[in-house]
Amino acid sequence: MVALLAPKLYPWALVDFNNINLLTGFLVLLFSLTVHESAHAWTADQLGDPTSRILGRISLNPLVHIDLVGTVVLPLVAILTGAPIIGWAKPVPVNTDRLRRGRRDFVLVAGAGPASNILMAVLASLALTVIGSANSIFYLVALQAVQLNLLLAVFNMVPVPPLDGGNVLGGLLPSALAESFDRLLRPYGFLILYALLLTGTLWDLIGPTYNTLLLWLLQL
Repeated sequence: MVALLAPKLYPWALVDFNNINLLTGFLVLLFSLTVHESAHAWTADQLGDPTSRILGRISLNPLVHIDLVGTVVLPLVAILTGAPIIGWAKPVPVNTDRLRRGRRDFVLVAGAGPASNILMAVLASLALTVIGSANSIFYLVALQAVQLNLLLAVFNMVPVPPLDGGNVLGGLLPSALAESFDRLLRPYGFLILYALLLTGTLWDLIGPTYNTLLLWLLQL
């Protein structure tokens, strides 16, 4: 749902900053966010809520998911200035009352976005083996896709609303506890994430999982 990334976390920091890398990296980000949001929309529709389908969100057309500021302006400005990178696509609306199993299905809807990023990372890692040559532009794009999609998946599963991990945890908790969790954390979710980001704690939380998955995928 949301991607909030710092330069030391972002895969582009692992390659040289030149025009080709910036362009391909931005396109990979755009496509990854598109698939992420479309996965939320498709899953919600399959589980009984047609809201996203009616709004045309089950689509791989980036235009239906782009938030001009969050998907285009802020990421580009941050990349060019070296500032912390924050980006997002338009969130997919979900009516939990129309889901067949309510909160239990919402867990699946929330988890579908990160799951789609994991799938794309696996497919991109297999593409690396097929491409072979590290000097190819296609190799660079596939490598960026592995790194970025893994990072999006791991980051989005941090259990802080409004990230997908926070929504998954909220759906798994008993109703009363879930309401308290949402009421206490959701208004301050971005502040918590920024605090984790600026103190370096965020990387301590997601870095080990990201690095382990990355090493495993690059060995496929």
